[in-house]
Amino acid sequence: MKKSIVQLMAIVTLSAGLFTSCSSDNDNNSDDPKSSFVANPDNFTGVITDGEVVLDASKTYKLTGKIQVNNGATLTIPAGTVIQGTGGTKAYIAVAQGGKINVNGTAAKPVVMTSGLATKAAGDWGGLVICGKASINRDNGKTTTAVSEVAELTYGGANDTDSSGSIKYLRIEYAGAAFNSEKEFNGISFFGVGSGTTVDYVEAIHGADDGFEFFGGTVNTSNMISIGNEDDQFDWTEGWRGTNTNWYGKLDFGKGNRGIEADNFEFGYAFAPISNPTITNITLVGPGSTAATANFAENQGIKLRRGTKAIITNVVLSSWATGIDVENDETIAFVGTALKVSNTLFVTDVPVKTKGKKTAVAPATSGVSADVSAILTESATATGAGSGVAQPSWATGWSTGF
Repeated sequence: MKKSIVQLMAIVTLSAGLFTSCSSDNDNNSDDPKSSFVANPDNFTGVITDGEVVLDASKTYKLTGKIQVNNGATLTIPAGTVIQGTGGTKAYIAVAQGGKINVNGTAAKPVVMTSGLATKAAGDWGGLVICGKASINRDNGKTTTAVSEVAELTYGGANDTDSSGSIKYLRIEYAGAAFNSEKEFNGISFFGVGSGTTVDYVEAIHGADDGFEFFGGTVNTSNMISIGNEDDQFDWTEGWRGTNTNWYGKLDFGKGNRGIEADNFEFGYAFAPISNPTITNITLVGPGSTAATANFAENQGIKLRRGTKAIITNVVLSSWATGIDVENDETIAFVGTALKVSNTLFVTDVPVKTKGKKTAVAPATSGVSADVSAILTESATATGAGSGVAQPSWATGWSTGF
């Protein structure tokens, strides 16, 4: 009965025309929910607290400060929309718990979030931050929340099917502005994002930190590209348990660190729920070993540590100093069961573990080496993200950087 009364009140309110403000500059549908927030393309900043804000793809939005989408509000971005960020850490888009972002790009007209500076560089603006209500492991098995390291919003909880909206055909460029050496934005930071959220056909390129980082949650992804980001291309921690298909990662020459950096939790290697994603069809291309790659010895295709689980299948690795590295006793305990890298093709001669040998042992927390060769099975026919080290067919038209 209460629900019926609320619905009736909503109908009366709409019919009375009490929603007088429209956030879209090109909104001809009077039935769309309106918002008190008005998007200014020349000064795109502020907090969306109610209704739906629909941007206008014919305009370029200058992201001069924070855009925050609060509980109960929605930001919808049509195909072909361009958002240009300036101002480093002050310019970013954040979706709070209960808020939603709908990025409705297409292969022909992706949504582009990029730098607004004449000379573009990594870290020109913050990035996209999404905070959901799915579970994290910071308090070892207890339903808990935390505050995101960027945007300072609450994330986590007990709703693993929570939805923060839908993201399709999005390209994020030159993000990753840093507050300091320990606190920086990524292309997209997923904080406790739930499996009800759609993430499909997304690229992060030339960012100053990670391309994509998952802080717990259960969000699933497909058709993800991470190129030239200056730390890791993909990163997870705090008990992330997503299902993923078609990942492509590539370092720029002389920049970047790892293809994947994977943790359970830095301050509790055995904390539950344990990070346990599955990734099917993945290509990771390193920077190569030629002259000026000063940090080549540190480049690792896949770094698995701090108690994470993962099942990774149909893998292509190329041009890394180390193809696969496993660290810490808690991680090594899962090798061959809950931690596998199967059907793997090494396109160039890269070591699988450490110390430059394909069958080398990996360091354990105790300092005693352990044999982790059971993590790997090789395949001469693995295709990775679809076309080996080349651009996969699903990436054509909307992505760049290959």
